[in-house]
Amino acid sequence: MIAWAASFILELETQEIEPAISMLMGRSFPKGDQRVLEVSWTTLNTSIRKITKTDSGGFSGAFGRTGDVGDATRIVFEESKVGRQATLLKKPLTILEVRRTFETIADAKGTGSREKKQRLLETLLGSATPTEAKYLVKVLIGEMRTGFHEGLMELAIAKAFKVPAELVQTASMLTGDIGEVATLAKTTGREGLLKVGFTIFRPVKPMLAQMAGTIDDALAEHGGRTAFEYKMDGARVQIHKAGDTVKIFSRRLTDVTESLPEIIDVVRDEVKADEAILEGEAIAVGKDGKPMLFQHLMRRFRRIRKIERAAEEIPVQLYLFDALYVNNENLIKEPYTKRRERLAQVTDSIPLTPQIVAEDGRTAEEFMEKAIQAGHEGLMAKKLASPYTPGIRGKRWLKIKRILEPLDLVIVAAEYGYGRRHGWLSDYYLAARETETGDLLPVGKTFKGLTDDEIIKMTKRLKKLAIGKEGHKVVVTPKIVVEVAYNEIQKSPKYKCGMALRFTRITRIRDDKEPEEADTIQKIKRVYEQQFRKKARYLES
Repeated sequence: MIAWAASFILELETQEIEPAISMLMGRSFPKGDQRVLEVSWTTLNTSIRKITKTDSGGFSGAFGRTGDVGDATRIVFEESKVGRQATLLKKPLTILEVRRTFETIADAKGTGSREKKQRLLETLLGSATPTEAKYLVKVLIGEMRTGFHEGLMELAIAKAFKVPAELVQTASMLTGDIGEVATLAKTTGREGLLKVGFTIFRPVKPMLAQMAGTIDDALAEHGGRTAFEYKMDGARVQIHKAGDTVKIFSRRLTDVTESLPEIIDVVRDEVKADEAILEGEAIAVGKDGKPMLFQHLMRRFRRIRKIERAAEEIPVQLYLFDALYVNNENLIKEPYTKRRERLAQVTDSIPLTPQIVAEDGRTAEEFMEKAIQAGHEGLMAKKLASPYTPGIRGKRWLKIKRILEPLDLVIVAAEYGYGRRHGWLSDYYLAARETETGDLLPVGKTFKGLTDDEIIKMTKRLKKLAIGKEGHKVVVTPKIVVEVAYNEIQKSPKYKCGMALRFTRITRIRDDKEPEEADTIQKIKRVYEQQFRKKARYLES
């Protein structure tokens, strides 16, 4: 796969590299680009049926045979005249034409925009061969599922342009977009990649943490001494400041500046640096000063109108925990202790996440109890000498919770409920990603956890994402991530992955996470094995 991708990249013109790589990754635009197509499945489905003159039954039948929206599109195109005509067109569809169309679709706003988007889609798909239509649809709905992830793309770029893979990976971390890195590798080579650094207002991928079973496990992993911080039940934010201009980005690198004016004000007034990239946690707080439920915070992140009223109803408190860049000083290779010190130097009255450095479990346990009593999730353990590694999940940062670790899963289908829920999609099929293939494999279903108001809103969202029916089940584009609690993992022949979660319930909707960030089948297997070992020890005792 790496060799094929490298060979393909070498055939591209410079201006084609980024759009092509973005589409290979299943994206319409570069990762940090704030433009969105806002094309619903209804609009896309209408365009496909209009072009191919296929009724809903024809597409549903193709989808039923393949289980893949892209393959179903290819089939209906092949069975229609438009597919055969497109194959014979003298002028082939180009990468740059597709990008220009995407840009025009994203720019369509206001009255009549839906109709304009549909006309643009019809023109684009009407010029495509059946195979091209298959992959255009997969890009449009953001579900490429080829198993070719960014790590492999980094290796392909290194191979294509004969530059060290480590250099490509570092540049990708700092820019946040692998397509831009590929263009740099082609035009400037090794020297250009070496010059890549932070750019204010261009977000970078956040450093990620693994789960630790206990405080003692974290201490052992970090050499007997580590920094413990409150793990807050909020939303991670990346803050960029240049002079009086401040922008805030979510964990998914989305610009949420307009939704959080109070954070803008406090950063502008209290951060003592001309330029800075800082990380923190935004939490919604009640009148008693304790954290509110995560869903309340997500309402603030989605709000773009009547912000002042929302800020009164759901006030947000910022806690800072890391500094990546301050006044031309790149800090990511510095040890965590120095970054924390630098952070304290440039902040005034903005609180930092509560922290202790400890080498005995009893002290850390007492600190964790304080965190939980204050309404937070648990602790983070951060290795004192650890650098900041954007986009990398490792053991230098560890999460510690007392409850059985929840999983972030993707809703791939839903069924209408019974009784008073008969009109709502309220029974959800939950899936984890298989790392080898990229496929989303169901691991259970649940109708528990959401309030009636949340179910109504979820039904509206899922209807827009609906792509087919299988009996009573509505199949949806896998876009929505939910945090799921469960009592046990057991073996099950019912599911392809061979495992099922028992007594599942949704604990929160993770609108701050992409489907690609959902937990994996491999992780669920590890949890199952750990769970089994714990049961064995219990039985032996």
